[in-house]
Amino acid sequence: MIGLGTLINSAAIAVAGVLGHFTGKLFKPEQQDALTKACGVSVIFIAIAGAMQGMLAIDGGSIISGKSMLVTLCIALGTVIGELIGIEKGFERFGEWLKKKTGNSGDKQFVNAFVTASLTVCIGAMAVVGAIQDGISGDFSTLAVKSVLDFIIIAVMSSTLGKGCAFSAIPVFVLEGGITLLARLVAPVMTDLATAYLSLIGSILIFCVGVNLVRGKTIRVANMMPSVLLAVVAAYLPWGF
Repeated sequence: MIGLGTLINSAAIAVAGVLGHFTGKLFKPEQQDALTKACGVSVIFIAIAGAMQGMLAIDGGSIISGKSMLVTLCIALGTVIGELIGIEKGFERFGEWLKKKTGNSGDKQFVNAFVTASLTVCIGAMAVVGAIQDGISGDFSTLAVKSVLDFIIIAVMSSTLGKGCAFSAIPVFVLEGGITLLARLVAPVMTDLATAYLSLIGSILIFCVGVNLVRGKTIRVANMMPSVLLAVVAAYLPWGF
């Protein structure tokens, strides 16, 4: 069934959000803060692993690094574009709208929880590649694995940040569902190099999400999202990085 992976992923996030919200009440504020930071550290190391996989290589028995120029240009230019467009503010406005429509106007953490959780589960190669696989061949195995990871992450996040995390299932459904529907158009474009570049820049953005969880919201990660598109474009330029 085409699109089953998107449905499984969205449902896993929604259930984890609700479960984490209710179990979070069992913890004291200082314990919730500790859980938030622990989740942030976990996200940071997951992101570092993904980034190092894209930047490090073995050459003649030595480990060498590369793609520094790719990272610098994509992140810098992507952030400028995102700041000019105001993507973060768009996320926040949508979060405020959801907060009112769902009767959570008194929840001061709702918007922050929604934005943070959405960025964590939406950014990354697994969402894009998994949706393409689902759309082309009906293979939802990648999205099924992502669903397990997202379930754990969102359950921990929602236990400390609140019920807003559960609503991150909406952008995931829209993103993965949209890519699945357009898979026949997207798949020919996504070469192995484009996927590798997307994974590298996506991992760095996820690292920034982890930093926000540990230190408080200090980086406007949503405004950096155009970096991922620039990474894909860079894969088709005539010169290498």
